Amino acid sequence: MLTLDETSAAKLREAVARASDRADVRNAIDALYVHIQDVIDLRQPVCNASGRCCRFEEFGHRLFVTTMELAVFASKVESIQLATSGCAYQVGGLCSVHTIRPFGCRMFYCDPTAAQWQQDQYEYFHAKLRKLHEELKVPYSYVEWREGLRAVRGMPPGGGCRPARRTALGGRD
Repeated sequence: MLTLDETSAAKLREAVARASDRADVRNAIDALYVHIQDVIDLRQPVCNASGRCCRFEEFGHRLFVTTMELAVFASKVESIQLATSGCAYQVGGLCSVHTIRPFGCRMFYCDPTAAQWQQDQYEYFHAKLRKLHEELKVPYSYVEWREGLRAVRGMPPGGGCRPARRTALGGRD
């Protein structure tokens, strides 16, 4: 969802807070990220490190994250930063949270030869993420990255996200 209402934001904030304290949640996400990296290493999609993918409006897409991803990110990041355009964690064209970045960031490449592969992998691993939420009894939410960060920070919903076109890595509401 692109914009949360106040009730949904409060529920997400509470779910993230509870999950961020759980070692089993952190371990499950960390293991999933290792598996994702193994698959990426096999395919070797090209990343030209242009940083365009983090400038969402410019690139014409959105990053979506789940409750557990937000929880693990919140447990590891020094502070939750906010931005209305692009990603607040892009500094000097590079990702300042590369080692703890969400799944969608890990799976997205500008490589046109990897477009279908990315879509297939995104669907496969997103299904695994959903299953982890069920197995670990964490309420599942799938929200736009910046809106999720606003909820975690306790900020009012609606950080200025504009509708985006549908993409392989997140779709739209």
